[in-house]
Amino acid sequence: MKENKDFRAGFISFVGRPNVGKSTLMNALVGDKVAITSSKPQTTRMAIRGIVHREEGQIVIVDTPGIHRPRTLLGQRLNDVVSHTLGDVDVIAMCVPAPDKVGPGDRFIAQSLAEYTRAIRICLVTKTDAASPATIAERLMEVDQLGDWASIIPVSAVKGTQLDTLVTEILALLPESEPLYGAEDTTEQTQETRIAELIREATLEGVSDELPHSIAVTIDEMLERDDGLLHIFANLWVERDSQKGIIIGAKGSKLRDIGSEARAGIEELIGRRVFLAIQVKVSKEWQRDAKKLDKLGL
Repeated sequence: MKENKDFRAGFISFVGRPNVGKSTLMNALVGDKVAITSSKPQTTRMAIRGIVHREEGQIVIVDTPGIHRPRTLLGQRLNDVVSHTLGDVDVIAMCVPAPDKVGPGDRFIAQSLAEYTRAIRICLVTKTDAASPATIAERLMEVDQLGDWASIIPVSAVKGTQLDTLVTEILALLPESEPLYGAEDTTEQTQETRIAELIREATLEGVSDELPHSIAVTIDEMLERDDGLLHIFANLWVERDSQKGIIIGAKGSKLRDIGSEARAGIEELIGRRVFLAIQVKVSKEWQRDAKKLDKLGL
């Protein structure tokens, strides 16, 4: 443990509408892929902790699902994850993408943050690499009107723009503390959870905008075999038979592509070769069924 009396450590949560760049930003700051990313809705479904290590402090980032108007029990549970998280963190960072004008959803989220009086609130204008200087300036003026922020910082996770500045600003807002995690830790997630998420990430690409809501992944077994491979048996859950057909594709082509992409990501994560077997299964209307959500760990 560090003896530095000026060492700071604490928790910050990134919040915002779906797809504003929260997970990409967390991965960039942590320096490790601890959260899957996708342009599809509901990519993040749990509070994921990523740990940023610096000599002067330790930042525990809690990435949350995007706040949205729920249409299912799953959607309500995702919003509940956000609410429970925000009550416990030291800093809340609202993320607003530079290319998009501030809208009603942003205003609703900004107003709702006022109830979390424990946390210091900052605002991040994300995805500045995808916007012109004039657009970034316009967005900075808009977010300034959204709330009383301790600071407003434009950043790009893709280009790394202003990330060091962001880390410095966050550390200054955290309490003095001993390190909360070991120096080698980057996340709290289990290996099994990260593998399941990589399979879901591989599935999300190339499917229609509505299908991602209906996709879940569970791991049945991970077995060491004599052939030197780690054998992983996974279930990919959808809600309808028609969705199962979309995932499998013509003569199994889509499922093969999903398996190939997921296997590459898993091998990079664990540093060894794997055999991956994915079964596509149907669980009718699981997004609306509390028992089925519990079974899926959601």
